Amino acid sequence: MKKVTLIILVIPVLIILVIYFFPFPQASFAELFRRVDEETVQSLETFRQEVPVKQLDVDGRSWKYVVVGDGPETILFLHGMTGAYDIWWQQINALSPDYRVIALTYPPAAGLEALAGGVIAILDAEQVDEANVVGSSLGGYLTQYLVANYPARVKQAVFANTFPPNDIIAEKNKVNGMLLPFLPEWVVMGILKKNTEESLYPAAGNSELVRAYMLEQANGRMNKAQFLTRFQSVIDPFTPPDPVQAGIPVMIIEADNDPLVEPALREMLKETYPTAVVQTLHNVGHFSYLNEPQMYTDLLREFFTESE
Repeated sequence: MKKVTLIILVIPVLIILVIYFFPFPQASFAELFRRVDEETVQSLETFRQEVPVKQLDVDGRSWKYVVVGDGPETILFLHGMTGAYDIWWQQINALSPDYRVIALTYPPAAGLEALAGGVIAILDAEQVDEANVVGSSLGGYLTQYLVANYPARVKQAVFANTFPPNDIIAEKNKVNGMLLPFLPEWVVMGILKKNTEESLYPAAGNSELVRAYMLEQANGRMNKAQFLTRFQSVIDPFTPPDPVQAGIPVMIIEADNDPLVEPALREMLKETYPTAVVQTLHNVGHFSYLNEPQMYTDLLREFFTESE
């Protein structure tokens, strides 16, 4: 009788464990990028194959990053919640003949202080005193934090497709934030895939590159731990900086149909930094550096040149 009772208790636990740790199927690069034009696919593959990835351990976390070019000034790229160092590869290829370019991938480091500590450690390791910092989404939020807490390390700053410190995101995602740590990884990545197909992809003008890159993130290039800590960083509050007082030129890049940054947040960003140069892009979605790389790169080059 005891054995029967034990079996009855164990079986549901095993079922739950199997469901929770179910290895969700992962599509290959070729399958995910089959709808992207061949030239773009080849460019990304070449970048991944030829550019060596460096590694730096900071507070027990392994940071991966690339350094390309040897120009007199440095550009540092900071990606959003769903990204990696190579999401900027088109800008890196275009700007590296004139600049030294650094791009990185966030490890599972929760909070802006931890992320900023890793960024500064990489700059120190590469002997970069100050950099032109370009951040998009979470990266734009992190860039604001760097301006506030490490102004001497930032020469010029770009806050792209992002938001200032606010209560809106945390309040709207209160339930999601509580549930996220307990959801299986395959559920979290399934939500990202669904959001890509239904929101990010159409907002980007049905860009096959945006779709493929985001789906690749959800197919193993990013894990739940990274996603969770990045979400925690997005809602981490801090006092916004005064770039004018710090003498740091700022450009805001926004999209008028950004599905991830609502109009109220976009207006709050411009009100927080009233002296910033504002570039409003039309019908390009949240990842314009992917689906409109030439336009995006031209904006960066013009801003960095004119602000010198």
